[in-house]
Amino acid sequence: MPELPEVEALAAFLRERAVGRTVTAVGVGDIAALKTFRPPPDALVGGTVVDASRHGKWLDLLVATPTGEPVHLVWHLSRAGWVRWSDSLATTPVRPGRSPLALRVRLDDGSGFDLTEQGTRKRLAVHVVEDPHDVPQIASLGVEPLSPEFTRERFGELVAARNQQVKGLLRSQDTIAGIGNAYSDEILHAARTSPFTLTGKLTDEQVDVVYAAIRDVLAQAVAEASGKPAAELKDAKRRGMRVHGRTGAPCPGWDGTPCGDTVHEVSFADSSLQYCPTCQTGGKPLADRRLSKLLR
Repeated sequence: MPELPEVEALAAFLRERAVGRTVTAVGVGDIAALKTFRPPPDALVGGTVVDASRHGKWLDLLVATPTGEPVHLVWHLSRAGWVRWSDSLATTPVRPGRSPLALRVRLDDGSGFDLTEQGTRKRLAVHVVEDPHDVPQIASLGVEPLSPEFTRERFGELVAARNQQVKGLLRSQDTIAGIGNAYSDEILHAARTSPFTLTGKLTDEQVDVVYAAIRDVLAQAVAEASGKPAAELKDAKRRGMRVHGRTGAPCPGWDGTPCGDTVHEVSFADSSLQYCPTCQTGGKPLADRRLSKLLR
């Protein structure tokens, strides 16, 4: 699933290519992906793209319609969705069916992009709204972790608000916006912290370390993703991971010095997390939660 760094890069990619262009056509390939019906997608046609931005993991294309009223095309790519840009977009009409194509946006110079989703579990969500905060999931987003508002004091308040596993805190979109499964693994590895440490047990020093890791890991990932075409972002994300998705590989060490251990995994029903016992859990492997209780 694209997370804050990739979505930020996609927003920049769309700003560079789409701002100032006129929308000439919008085709819906998967009606189930469209979560709103007023305004209709056709409300974008004839409008000028003014901006592309991000709210957490949501992308937002702002279009000034011919009447002057702003309309936002906002979407969440979920686990298997993606933005596929073309400088010369196919001219064939979009027809609903079993194709991965969910939505096509054509611009006046023949360029444009497709929103696609692979697999059978369709979770891509597309909204056409007058205000992005009309989307409940956007309205409920927590603080942006790279914003000035995300101070050490603010993070301490979030940690103290309730006792929960620290990985769950990082992934909670109504607490901190934009961090998902992959970057929470990377942040906790950098912070030498077990993913299942309860926030109520974190010392002030540990909170300092996790806070710094959030800022450092995300800032580095944003910098590495910046300027890359949409087609390269997935591979770039995978290459940048130290532990996530690297089960069985040598751990590179939280500070870049190999620790001699290998990356371990804890599996769940539809996901998994990766960590290093030496770097994060005092050398003690965590039990697979499908089979037994967690070893702390």
